[in-house]
Amino acid sequence: MVTRVAAVQMCSGGSPERNAADMARLVRDAASRGATYVQTPEMTGMLQRDRKAAREVLRGEADDLIVAAASALAADLKIVLHIGSTAIIRDDGKIANRGFLFAPDGKKICSYDKIHMFDVDLDNGESWRESSAYEPGGTSKVVDLPFGKLGMAICYDLRFPQLFRAQAMAGAQILTIPASFTRQTGEAHWEILMRARAIENGTFLIAAAQAGVHEDGRETYGNSLIVDPWGKILARAADAGEEVIVADIDIAAVSAARQKVPNLKNARDFVLENVPGPDADRGAGGVAA
Repeated sequence: MVTRVAAVQMCSGGSPERNAADMARLVRDAASRGATYVQTPEMTGMLQRDRKAAREVLRGEADDLIVAAASALAADLKIVLHIGSTAIIRDDGKIANRGFLFAPDGKKICSYDKIHMFDVDLDNGESWRESSAYEPGGTSKVVDLPFGKLGMAICYDLRFPQLFRAQAMAGAQILTIPASFTRQTGEAHWEILMRARAIENGTFLIAAAQAGVHEDGRETYGNSLIVDPWGKILARAADAGEEVIVADIDIAAVSAARQKVPNLKNARDFVLENVPGPDADRGAGGVAA
């Protein structure tokens, strides 16, 4: 079954209203090009480093502007619309980095809260503590859609291959990793990790990204990707600015790739043993203590 899919690249700022308008314009562009599945990036609704300012405009899911706009868009365009993520106030008052899937009738299919928090200290003083702002999720999602089974993830989840292996073993044929990668980590690891996740699981992969210099000063890497199960890049966006990329995917390619290299089928359980080295019980210079 051949399906046209799209990844929408954005440069979201601090205004949910403006971001919603940009999202709608770009999603409509994707649909006009024949895409029946459209994905937006992580933090589609707002990128705002000032947490106090961000908190003032955040809402619960029932009142969120991006959620409402996405539901209406999906129904109007008759597409599956995947909001990579937006910040949502949970019922307990904590904040989730939450992705959404909407059906062609506008109804929410499901949501996914990002599991792995981006708590890192990079070169040149760049430091992030996502866990200080967001509450991590604890449930992975594989969704059975008319064109294939889709696994949901968000950005930093990319670096935890066990998540995607579990999704593939549960039947996922398409991995989705909407992101807001920093330029520094993107230049080093973006493409190789995305292609690796697709290859090692024999799946398509779709990753819509934030791109460029944002209002709060951060810079994201862009390079939104659509990758096939053999690791071939089917479509790629530029490293900055808005863009819509599309590709036709045939889910039969998943079975073909897994037949050629049946690593999912060939996987075996094993026991891990830590073996001490020859000098484990010796002091300096290898002399017995």
